[in-house]
Amino acid sequence: MNSSIELLMGFGLNLIIVIIIVRFIYYPRQRDKNYVFTFFAFNTVIFFVIGLLTDSNISIGVGFGLFGIFSILRYRTDPMPIREMTYLFTLIALPVLNSLLLKSAAYGEFAVVNLATVALLLVLERGWGFRYEVRKTIIYERIDLVRPENWPQLLDDLRERTGLPIKRVEVGRLNYLRDTAQISIYYDVDAMHPASVSFAVDPATVAEDD
Repeated sequence: MNSSIELLMGFGLNLIIVIIIVRFIYYPRQRDKNYVFTFFAFNTVIFFVIGLLTDSNISIGVGFGLFGIFSILRYRTDPMPIREMTYLFTLIALPVLNSLLLKSAAYGEFAVVNLATVALLLVLERGWGFRYEVRKTIIYERIDLVRPENWPQLLDDLRERTGLPIKRVEVGRLNYLRDTAQISIYYDVDAMHPASVSFAVDPATVAEDD
């Protein structure tokens, strides 16, 4: 009975940490619910799997095994953005650590690990002291503007079409048969207007490649 209560109390503490990370750090920045279910489900199941194993060596082995399984799944399923993948691995590692620390009654270490993780994610997500530059690749049909001497006009045209505060561009592959160019555009996230956030996450190409 006591072990069940301890397991539920540990789950409650772990869940509070997950809610803080997902609801108050991850979600406000992205406003994307697609991965919220995955984050909570993975974290919960892993916590109980590790929590119900009595041998700490077995628990650590299972934890590393789960990392290996999810790494394989990463290449067998639809691509997940790097940012979401980072959160997923963080929320996979935390229940392993939390379960082992709580099982060992190492409450001080538990507090340090979770507070440090939350603080670091918060600082990185808010961009305090960092400037985040986003890169998007588009197919562009005005191939005459990709000449170096025409880059000022190219920047103006891309800014007008996309509405993004583009800082610089890189010209990739050129297709002279279709008169198209693959161009990478770079812009600062913080310089964007809130109304453009959804467009910046999944922008359409400037011109369709027939």
